[in-house]
Amino acid sequence: MNYMLKSIPSRTVKPRNSGFTMAMDKGLSLREVEDFIETSGDFIDIVKLGWATSFVTKKLREKIEIYRSAGIPVYFGGTLFEAFVIRDQFDDYVRLLNDFQLTFAEVSDGSITLDHDEKCGYIASLSKEVTVLSEVGSKDAAKIIPPYKWIDQMQKELNAGAWKVIGEAREGGTVGLFRDSGEVRQGLVEEILTQVPEEKIIWEAPQKEQQVWFIKLLGSNVNLGNIAPNEIIPLETLRLGLRGDTFDFFLDK
Repeated sequence: MNYMLKSIPSRTVKPRNSGFTMAMDKGLSLREVEDFIETSGDFIDIVKLGWATSFVTKKLREKIEIYRSAGIPVYFGGTLFEAFVIRDQFDDYVRLLNDFQLTFAEVSDGSITLDHDEKCGYIASLSKEVTVLSEVGSKDAAKIIPPYKWIDQMQKELNAGAWKVIGEAREGGTVGLFRDSGEVRQGLVEEILTQVPEEKIIWEAPQKEQQVWFIKLLGSNVNLGNIAPNEIIPLETLRLGLRGDTFDFFLDK
């Protein structure tokens, strides 16, 4: 940090297991990636190339190498996994991961209907080769999954080999964990936390109000995902109580 302030909450340091920030790259240019890393690299734990943007991204290998050189892992969004699976191309997906030398993969079923045992089979298979992040929740705002199913699926996916589970919200933060207004489904989150360890969950929270809510519930070192590149530093100030929304929250602590 550039100077000293008292009563700043303690933050974990990289490589982190908690206090994890997953950034979403929805099509940054190589130059933008370099600038992004220069300004925010210390606060980025992993980057998701959103949904299937990698299919159309120019200079994809070069982009991945820039992140890799900075010590920041990259993975393809879960929608790309689903696009391969729905076309009966899972083996091609595995070859793709190997071709790009990716060490992380996301398994999701937010856009397709996938038997949960089958999903866990994909997790088990991939976890032998890479670190798996599995996503729970639907991208369909009309599909409301009851809390007991979230808990059951998260537990089974962790048991199948997922390193962490991701609570679905999409890039807009209006499905899954949230109502279409962006409001947190508070009862759902609190019930999940009675059964699933918080360090095993990454909460997708693209909106500032959502980030504030999770920080106030679970502290500075909550795992958050789907953070836009230009929101990484603002999020870090929220985590440290240096923005109006969390300004008073850590002073007494």
